[in-house]
Amino acid sequence: MKAKKIVQELETAAKLLGLEIRKGKGSFRGGLCTISGQETIVLNKLHVPEVHITILAESIKSYPIDSLELKPAVKKALEDAWDAQAAMVAEDIEAE
Repeated sequence: MKAKKIVQELETAAKLLGLEIRKGKGSFRGGLCTISGQETIVLNKLHVPEVHITILAESIKSYPIDSLELKPAVKKALEDAWDAQAAMVAEDIEAE
């Protein structure tokens, strides 16, 4: 499955979890935040789909995604993003 399609699937999953998706252009990374009391995932339109996958994965990690029917490729993309994030955290801890 192409990265762009995975992003669409993850955006749909996020909406089913009650999150709003906002997209904009600028010098920001994006991520989960609260805007006017609504949990919102902000994505930068200037970033490639692979970055959006990482941001979406980080943003929905603490939500009950087990209740969603996700395609195997989407589940794999989530797991890969979470593993990469865990590896980065481990590297940061070792560097200290």
